Amino acid sequence: MNLRVEYRASLSLVGTVVRYLSVPLVAPLLVSVYYGESVAPFLVTIALALAVGTGLERLDPEPDLGAREGFLMVATTWLAVGLVGAVPYLIEAHGIPGIVAPLAPASTLANPVNALFESMSGFTTTGATVLGDISFDTHGRGIMLWRQLTQWLGGMGIVVLAVAILPELSVGGAQLMDAEAPGPGIEKLTPRIAETARVLWGVYAGITALEIVLLYGMHLAGPALGMPGLAPNMTLYNAVAHGLTTMPTGGFSPEARSIEAFSAAVQWVIIPFMVAAGINFALFWGVVTGDPRRMLRDVEFRTFIGAMGVIAALVTGLLFAGAFVAAAPAGETYDAAYLSAVTGAISGSIEPSLRHAAFQTVSIVTTTGYASMDFNTWSAPAQYTLLFAMFIGGSAGSTGGGIKVIRWVVILKSLRRELFTTAHPDAVRPVRLNGRALDERGVRGIFAFTLLYLVLFLVSTLVLFLDGTRLPETVSVLETMSAVAATLGNVGPGFGVVGPMGSYLGFTDASRLYMVFLMWIGRLEIIPVLVCLTPEYWRR
Repeated sequence: MNLRVEYRASLSLVGTVVRYLSVPLVAPLLVSVYYGESVAPFLVTIALALAVGTGLERLDPEPDLGAREGFLMVATTWLAVGLVGAVPYLIEAHGIPGIVAPLAPASTLANPVNALFESMSGFTTTGATVLGDISFDTHGRGIMLWRQLTQWLGGMGIVVLAVAILPELSVGGAQLMDAEAPGPGIEKLTPRIAETARVLWGVYAGITALEIVLLYGMHLAGPALGMPGLAPNMTLYNAVAHGLTTMPTGGFSPEARSIEAFSAAVQWVIIPFMVAAGINFALFWGVVTGDPRRMLRDVEFRTFIGAMGVIAALVTGLLFAGAFVAAAPAGETYDAAYLSAVTGAISGSIEPSLRHAAFQTVSIVTTTGYASMDFNTWSAPAQYTLLFAMFIGGSAGSTGGGIKVIRWVVILKSLRRELFTTAHPDAVRPVRLNGRALDERGVRGIFAFTLLYLVLFLVSTLVLFLDGTRLPETVSVLETMSAVAATLGNVGPGFGVVGPMGSYLGFTDASRLYMVFLMWIGRLEIIPVLVCLTPEYWRR
């Protein structure tokens, strides 16, 4: 067949990204050295990344990247980094025969499907986990840091980072960023696209550093201020780990109980950083360059904040009124004592009701996936409110997943226009966003994407539910729906067995592999991956 796509050029640039993936692997390697842990998982992965990357680069020493090659390069890059990122988990679990003994033989990541699931969940910032035991007793600090670092690398975008630092990707960088960046498109902030990529990553890294400083500062300041309970277990390691997973809206915490393991003060501090992660980073650039009002004028920003405010207020009322289950369902990780403690501490108390409602609302809408408590204990109305929130998503140009607020704004404006033009057939009324008329092709594209997203959600729910009937304990419809919404939208936790304190181990290997596909396609917003799977894409 006469191919239209220069796949060698695409794979050559994928090789470049894979080769440079060896650089961030140095960080967990150094942490392992500091804590006296084995460095074999990282040394082997670094060698593998260098070898595979160099080999792919030789397919085309001078790649010429067109639009089609850009789609293939972006889709393949995310799949490649997910595969490479799974290697440290496998080596930790299996070791190297005859050279290194297994370091964590009891790890659930010994299963290659689980290792790929955890790696893809990290890079796509989904936050869904298959770790049966999240503790340093089972996993080394180096491995746990790699788990969080994958999320930080994937948050602003692997390809966006590559465009920012690699000269060979500066030509054609705009189309690569458009193919990868969350939302309908990425705003060009500077004359050169590589400079725009550096600006976005600079804002991203700066806010991450600020959060780390504040969290660890609270830990140090607590005893000095006579407040030992301010942030007693927010050590430097924990501060770095949560800084690396908040801004990418990832949610991989080294604590088994997520943010519930920390004080109320820490939970309040993390909320605004989750909000910041869900805001279009171009608006922060406007604030830095002297135009702070631009953020307040932006209709997507106002809708984003308003939607979270309304949902948080509703959930606050439900929790204050005591919207909790009467007893722990079979198979859950909490018991009657936990339910009693939760109900007694929150029902009728405004501060904990407001804090947990605000935290979980922001966490779900921005697709961060942290948990300040086990919301499996919430009643059905509160849980379905969170399920609805999973479909809102963050802003375009943020690190949040989901459908995105900007698309909902355009859909609502389009529906309003349809009602107006029905009553006034001769009227010409374009859809406007921030005072600018939108191209009708773009409006149709937003409708097409949203419909495709919802159809994929429904079909995937059916597929996973049918596959789940092979299990001894059938996964419920709500659990399946939330698992699909959480993986396709890169949210992380769902309800029931996949709740915030649970894992995705309750599904079959086939279902988890399918969810790897959902995380991959969801992070790239479906189109770039599906385009590469159509015969028309390949034919001349």
